[in-house]
Amino acid sequence: MDVSGASGQPRSGDDQPTDHPAVPTPPPPAAEAPAPTEDGPDTDSAATPDSNTLASNTPGPEAARAEEPEDETPDTTAATAPKTKTHETGADEAGADQAEADRAGADKAGADKAAADGAKTPESAPDTAGTHETHRTLAHTEPPTGPAPGMAKGEPPRPPKEPGGGILMGRPFGVPVYVAPSWFLVAALITWVFGGQLDRVLPELGAARYLVSLFFAVAFYASVLVHELAHTVAAIRFKLPVRRIQLQFFGGVSEIEKEAETPGREFVLAFVGPLLSLVLAGLFYLAMKPVQPGTVPGVLLAGLMVSNLIVAAFNLLPGLPLDGGRMLRAVVWKITGKPMSGTVAAAWVGRALAVAVLVGLPLLNSSGGLGGGTEESGGMNTVTDALLAAILAAIIWTGAGNSLRMARLREHLPELRARTLTRRAVPVETDTPLSEALRRANAAGARALVVVDADGHPLSLVRESAIVGVPEHRRPWVPVSGLAQDLTDDMRVSAELSGEELLDALRAAPATEYLVVETTGEIYGVLSAADVERAFVKAMARPS
Repeated sequence: MDVSGASGQPRSGDDQPTDHPAVPTPPPPAAEAPAPTEDGPDTDSAATPDSNTLASNTPGPEAARAEEPEDETPDTTAATAPKTKTHETGADEAGADQAEADRAGADKAGADKAAADGAKTPESAPDTAGTHETHRTLAHTEPPTGPAPGMAKGEPPRPPKEPGGGILMGRPFGVPVYVAPSWFLVAALITWVFGGQLDRVLPELGAARYLVSLFFAVAFYASVLVHELAHTVAAIRFKLPVRRIQLQFFGGVSEIEKEAETPGREFVLAFVGPLLSLVLAGLFYLAMKPVQPGTVPGVLLAGLMVSNLIVAAFNLLPGLPLDGGRMLRAVVWKITGKPMSGTVAAAWVGRALAVAVLVGLPLLNSSGGLGGGTEESGGMNTVTDALLAAILAAIIWTGAGNSLRMARLREHLPELRARTLTRRAVPVETDTPLSEALRRANAAGARALVVVDADGHPLSLVRESAIVGVPEHRRPWVPVSGLAQDLTDDMRVSAELSGEELLDALRAAPATEYLVVETTGEIYGVLSAADVERAFVKAMARPS
């Protein structure tokens, strides 16, 4: 797929930027705006204006090149109709009234269409950046990346919205901590399983054993929170923003919005979590020493010690998306100098680990390797072990795949450059008829219209979708101001933006078009969100 550049013509596959001069200030309405001149493809496009026009019903860069409607060239006779009308005499007063009524109706229709388009503007996503590095305790899924299949046309590509925030528990170090609804399910499961074990160890507790088990579940997830806070503190120390911590089924996740800059920092960022879990296991062991065995405190401390050891050991396994996988990624990154190579190696080790968990965990448990003899393994235990292994394997496999997609996204994001995606624009004054504006745009090889004041300062952007909604016979009577969206400061983006910074700017002010300006403040062109979406999909489809 070719992406349209600022020249208004589809660019070649190399996506190289084509510099062109800033849009000139339009002359008074009586004279035609000078068409910008430029070497290269833009000269040809100006000579053949029919090849790319705003009047087309296929607004995208690819569609404009694939199909060239025959009626794209505006009727110059119709374009001058408003001027002829102003010189008519009163001899045909009825005809004049009728034409004036048509013009008023067209103005209203254009304004209504623009308002309807504005209502469809996508809302701002609560998300940042689009790429989040997640450090996990135990294992759980990462949010999918890339544009969703059902993304609205023209909406800036953005990573999916945050999962349900759950219950906000606090903001340690300024980072919100949420408990997801799935946590209550696993808390109930832990309460039930640990309560059964307490019934064998402390049968005198009776039904009170479930209260003790619930306390254990809460204390265990408090340990998980400490694990995640270790990642968070390290990220803050390295000046990496952390969006939130979420406790959920099978553990917790720290959503770090940017990747570590060096493999050493990546290693430290991953290692501090399991290290804190080991420290907690040691503290619980020391606290257990003076406590009499066979008592409620003794059983709770022993359970928390063992659970933190399991958390540390599991997370040190060398496969993504676990902490050990990120440590392996950092080592390969350091050796090869390529972060992508580290991600690929750690992700495939993670997938191999998922298969090993699926097959090995039930076999290990049934053989007594996890503390139970074969005679104790009934049919129900076998099914439970197999189900648990399948869930863990699926989570690890999915997380490894998501890590690969995330790395590919980071690798291709720099290919999204505002300068190469920008469409050439023509400045027009507010009272310019739509047909005349389209004629000027076609003559200049442009594919966007910027409404300016008498001094040439941009006021608004004409919506491409609004132009398509105006019948051709009404275009001479519809001023461009009725089809334009007022410019806000957030809708002005720098031509130098690219990658993650460009997506952040678009998400900050969701719209269908944006004004692209040079660092000097001069108009460079108009950026369509639909063009960015197509470029995003194309970049993600390209092999690494």
